Amino acid sequence: MDLSMLKLLLLLVPAIFLDPVNGYGNGKVTESCRSMKPGHGHPSQSLPSPYTVTVDKSKFSTGDQIKVTLSGSSTTFKGFLIQARDMADPSGDAIGSFTLVDHYVSQLLNCGEIKGSAVSHTSKSGKLKVEVVWNVPSNPPPAVQFFATVLQHYDTYWVKMPGPIILMGNSTPIPTLTTSAVQPTTESPVLRKPFSSKDCGSTKSCLRDPIGCDPETDPKCYFLSFTSDEHSVLFELSGPTEGYVSFALSHDKWMGNDDVYLCARTDEYVNINPGYVTGRTHPTLDSQDTLTNMAWRLSDGVIQCMFRRKIRVPADQDRFNLDRSYYIFLADGKAEHGMVHKHHHQPLISSEKKYITSSPENLNGSRSPFIIKVHGALMLVAWMTAVSIGVIVTRFLKPLWPVSTLFGQKIWFQVHRILMSSTVLLTCVAFILPFVYRGGWSKHAGAHPFLGCTVMALAVLQLVMAIFRPHPNTPRRLIFNWMHWGTGTISRIIAVAAMFLGMDLPALNLPDPWDTLLLSGFVTWHVLTELLLELHNLFIIRKAKNVKDDEVEIIDLALGETEGHMIKKIVLTVYICGNLAFLTAFLNAINCI
Repeated sequence: MDLSMLKLLLLLVPAIFLDPVNGYGNGKVTESCRSMKPGHGHPSQSLPSPYTVTVDKSKFSTGDQIKVTLSGSSTTFKGFLIQARDMADPSGDAIGSFTLVDHYVSQLLNCGEIKGSAVSHTSKSGKLKVEVVWNVPSNPPPAVQFFATVLQHYDTYWVKMPGPIILMGNSTPIPTLTTSAVQPTTESPVLRKPFSSKDCGSTKSCLRDPIGCDPETDPKCYFLSFTSDEHSVLFELSGPTEGYVSFALSHDKWMGNDDVYLCARTDEYVNINPGYVTGRTHPTLDSQDTLTNMAWRLSDGVIQCMFRRKIRVPADQDRFNLDRSYYIFLADGKAEHGMVHKHHHQPLISSEKKYITSSPENLNGSRSPFIIKVHGALMLVAWMTAVSIGVIVTRFLKPLWPVSTLFGQKIWFQVHRILMSSTVLLTCVAFILPFVYRGGWSKHAGAHPFLGCTVMALAVLQLVMAIFRPHPNTPRRLIFNWMHWGTGTISRIIAVAAMFLGMDLPALNLPDPWDTLLLSGFVTWHVLTELLLELHNLFIIRKAKNVKDDEVEIIDLALGETEGHMIKKIVLTVYICGNLAFLTAFLNAINCI
């Protein structure tokens, strides 16, 4: 099995643990009890609803049960919220309680102080009809009206659709109201041309990835700029994505409790919304009321949007004051029907906090935390270079220094010991860093941390075995040799698998497919070098056998110790140069992200 296939198989493991962001897919929408409006940040539909609410009775008495049906003729819906309210006070609290007909489709919610006073969905699966039973309370109003919010997609829903009105006793029936049409919101104007980085650092502050890119000429440029005046700040946001591009203001470099602004594509339109993130969750989108001068542009897979916001918004606690310093996050990802999903790679995070209203400057940022960069660099130095050279020197180059010593030991052994001890030391330091960064075990890194722990354990085991190795002339030496070789080989294979997975984790995420091709190239380089030296050894052995057939010694190759030394020196020199070239390329890539 080649390494690319191994990587593919290993990547299936973390996929099991990744959960998509689903908003209110479970129907727990008690925070919308009063308004009956989803917190999706999109306007309610102005077109007539394809769904209707019907009842089986037009009159009721105390203690009666009324069957309520929400249905669509041919169009399914994913979410719903049904309530009954006093017709004289449709903005008031829900009244009465419901009894479920199908517990798999619907669930009870407690709106206000009444248990089971509303019904919602249990999942976002498609539905054509939902039936529930409304229980008339002990002191009902003379007229009760049913209301329903129905969600077809995340960005397509009808809020508080008026349903049937039922009357107490023998009162004259009141005609059922039709669904009220919500006036469409005024669409933001379209930008005529892309943003430019021309004034970055002079009249506006800019955060860009890659550093120094210009969104006017580079379609792969992620760009955020902001310019302040006495009362407000103008933001410009751009990025190559088909879903959404966003930025957030944060008090630290961790996502959570942040002021977020999203520009999400819906068909050929861009919705611009503020939002708020609590923990590593789906952002709660807020009204556009705090934003002005909104405009957007879609072109060649690039989303651009612009808006202005007041420096202080006292009426909205989720909007941070812009006359303070924050870390700035720049992210993008997938969006479906206006619903944003988790960003598919690590956000660009400013290196330092920035006062939004301070003097303009060019900001620096990184998509990878420094401590994770150090982790990756140390592991690459240990398992790409130190281990690889140490193994080749010990396995193939002993005859180059048959009697030469360094500090009382043979040179090849000292080189091997220094490189392998360095590997264990670098691995120990690198192993600790992710735990320091995360504050514990990461649940979002898939199989990589499990492989890393295995490599760490095997490296320590190798060191312990080396310290207590038996004397070369004892019977147990053969057991040690096989265990030492087997443990080392297994640890190297697992380390390679861990490197393949680690390069694509969000916290590092080296450029694809460049990282995979480069690491595959290194593995091929190392395997070909070992194969070449192995063939050279076989040639020397056969040549020695022709000279003295009965005295061939396979292990130390004594008869061929002077044969081919120059070839081995050349191969070693070329291999080390190639190894360092691969390592330098990786270290440079880590430094640039």
